[in-house]
Amino acid sequence: MATRERLPPWHERQRLPNGREVLIRPVRPEDAEPLRAGFALLQPDEVRQRFLYALKELTPEMAERFTRIDPRTEFALVAAEPFPPGEALVGAVARIAVDERTRDAEFAILVSRYIANMGLGRYLMTRLVKWARGKKVHRLYGDVFEHNAPMLSLAQSLGFEREFQQDSPGLIRVVLDLRAKPPSQAEGLGDAELGDEAEPDRDEPSSG
Repeated sequence: MATRERLPPWHERQRLPNGREVLIRPVRPEDAEPLRAGFALLQPDEVRQRFLYALKELTPEMAERFTRIDPRTEFALVAAEPFPPGEALVGAVARIAVDERTRDAEFAILVSRYIANMGLGRYLMTRLVKWARGKKVHRLYGDVFEHNAPMLSLAQSLGFEREFQQDSPGLIRVVLDLRAKPPSQAEGLGDAELGDEAEPDRDEPSSG
């Protein structure tokens, strides 16, 4: 009988519907250069969906900030090749940052078009929600372009509600109140499987 591989907390091997294997794990400082290399492969619309503005380059300083997080208030996962950090290409990033004053947290997810439409964005969202609940976060939110129907639909399916931003035309804030009882749609968040729903997950909200 084969022994099941034991991985550290928040590490999971997942096989995508196309057969490709990825390792979902916390971001590491060694991921800075692979993140910069992967950024160069993104289309302008992918960058804009993530940052809400045009950005030509992920600078070393920005990559450093993304990969050296404060574990008290921040959490970030990557979906990468199953190789050591620093050597593995990173295909997706999910990040959350908590405001200690309000206990609200802002999230962002970016999935490369090379592994989009395989349920990975949804799966990463479930991990962020699980972490946020463990940290007693009050509300989880992200800002989405109003024309980003796939992401708005995904958020709604997970129990997020929409808040229109009067001071940010064109953006819709999706909010999940974690103090309330999980809605029926989100009760299985911790047990989601890749490929359950092949939603378009290229277009994700920004973390600002």
